[in-house]
Amino acid sequence: MIYGVLFVIFMCNGYAFLLMALDKKKAKAGSRRIRERSLWKAAWLFGAAGALAGMYAYRHKTKHRSFVWGMPLLLFLQIMIFVFGLSWWVTTT
Repeated sequence: MIYGVLFVIFMCNGYAFLLMALDKKKAKAGSRRIRERSLWKAAWLFGAAGALAGMYAYRHKTKHRSFVWGMPLLLFLQIMIFVFGLSWWVTTT
């Protein structure tokens, strides 16, 4: 069970990271961009770590306050949910 959860989290983070990379590529090319709403949705689906890594790996959205402050806050929230969920799961099994 835990491996399935970890796999889903890993995939969501990879997806968020790739979305940041793709949006940066589109920004450089001047083509149609990915909506910020879509970037945030990927981050909210337990992909905040990947989105944050993509932000700084590609230097993308690093001047937007909502991303600079929101992504780390969202990551902290997701870590807390994971830790409390894992501790609950360990104590109930």
